Amino acid sequence: MDGRSGKIAVKVWGDYACFSRPEFKVERVSYPVITPSAARGILEAIFWKPELRYEIREIGILKMGTTVNILRNELSNRQGGRPIFIEDQRQQRTSLVLKDVEYLIRAEMVLRPHATDPIYKYLDQFRRRVERGQCYMTPYLGTREFAALFAPPADDDVPELLDLDLGLMLFDIAFVPDEERAELEFIRHGPDGPKRVKGYAQALFFRARVEKGWLHVPPEKYQELYRLEEGSRV
Repeated sequence: MDGRSGKIAVKVWGDYACFSRPEFKVERVSYPVITPSAARGILEAIFWKPELRYEIREIGILKMGTTVNILRNELSNRQGGRPIFIEDQRQQRTSLVLKDVEYLIRAEMVLRPHATDPIYKYLDQFRRRVERGQCYMTPYLGTREFAALFAPPADDDVPELLDLDLGLMLFDIAFVPDEERAELEFIRHGPDGPKRVKGYAQALFFRARVEKGWLHVPPEKYQELYRLEEGSRV
């Protein structure tokens, strides 16, 4: 540990999961295993501070789960501030989701440059929350209706011995500040507090492969993410 980062681990599981592949525009089709961005979202739901961020190092596949088809009612448009008549907006869509999954997430908590407290303060808070089952908001497995349970890893939590080539997988989404491409507005945290920034979102992918039950995340992808979002590591 270099004083600015520290290793963490947590076991997560749930009855259902859906880590949607972005190439399917209408129907939801899940990746076979959890994505790094979904794993990061679970950690942030357990413990989040603007002074830190999480880098996923590897994910152990404790339970691969099975794929099932479900039919759900969804809204055709995003709901805004005005009331809508649900019968005009309802659409039935089929989703290919995962059933009975369990993962072991190993990550590194990294302090941003404007953080003033030592890393061990945040590590202790994270570990206490995991031990007590506390969270800032309910973590979920890909979509909000599929809640995730979590706990500290046990000694007998050993990944399945499987090798699987997953092809291109979503790594994360970079929110790039750009006034000329003001496609959306998002919050950016810095030493002066939160501020609204206009820009665009760019998806990043990596060649994913499960080896002996572990999905390893290339660390250089985080440098690419930081370059897009800030022009440097933050």
